[in-house]
Amino acid sequence: MVLSAEEQEFIKRKHEATLKVRQEFLKQSSNPYRHATGEGGTVFDAGLARFQAMRVSNYEHFKPTGKSFRTGLFAVVLPIALYAWALKAERDGREEKYRTGQVAYKDRQFKFI
Repeated sequence: MVLSAEEQEFIKRKHEATLKVRQEFLKQSSNPYRHATGEGGTVFDAGLARFQAMRVSNYEHFKPTGKSFRTGLFAVVLPIALYAWALKAERDGREEKYRTGQVAYKDRQFKFI
């Protein structure tokens, strides 16, 4: 794949910016006198702070969409409803067998005695 001169220049600028940020981080994180500045022992990362703030305020910026509705429906509501239906059908079938005398009392799974 051949890149144009503009693309190569963009990649080069992006790489240089990455190296500059990396060098600054290494310089700050390896400074043995950092505690004397009152900043503590960690480097403040603006990107990480923005990410954490976004995670905390995610609910405040939630916009219901069709996709989020379908996700909630298929991931939460539908499995619970199917499981409830299966339990009810199984219990009703077992109860019907008990009431019609197809299962003797001594053969029942749950007894009062």
